[in-house]
Amino acid sequence: MKENSALGRSWKQARQELFSPEEIAASDARVELMIALSKARKEKGLTQKQLSEMTGIKQSAISRLENGNANTQIDSLIKLFAAMNMKMQVVPMGV
Repeated sequence: MKENSALGRSWKQARQELFSPEEIAASDARVELMIALSKARKEKGLTQKQLSEMTGIKQSAISRLENGNANTQIDSLIKLFAAMNMKMQVVPMGV
């Protein structure tokens, strides 16, 4: 990764200095969920509004979730994925 002159080191290096391995893992998991939700919705040809209508979850909440600007309850994530005929699965890291 390219070194950031403002930081004097790469983001990866700075991240490892600033955050614990647990915090990094939690952040990475949130990013993966965000990406998976957005990708699944787009692959199904659904707008956020359509997904909102299917689930009863506000479109603005779906938008915030996809953009990483909100945390959500696991029940809401399950409802969103179920509406797209998908399920969440826990797998060992690195798989």
